[in-house]
Amino acid sequence: MIFNAGCWRRLLAVLVIATSWLTGCVTASSEDDRLATCPPVVEYTHEFQARVAEELALLPHGSVIGEMLSDYAVMRDQARVCRL
Repeated sequence: MIFNAGCWRRLLAVLVIATSWLTGCVTASSEDDRLATCPPVVEYTHEFQARVAEELALLPHGSVIGEMLSDYAVMRDQARVCRL
């Protein structure tokens, strides 16, 4: 089987383009992967948290907002672990 130079150039061009596309997706160096993938966690004061608890207590039992806040708490815990 004989290959000509044109076929090799085309294959090489495809490989170079594919490699550049894949490396173009990198947003941080490997040392900073933790920083690039962990969302920031907003810190709330104790007064603010107390106010939220009071307002949450005023909601009807089984409120959807309470369920959403529970999900948000899990996401905050996961983000904290990610920062470590």
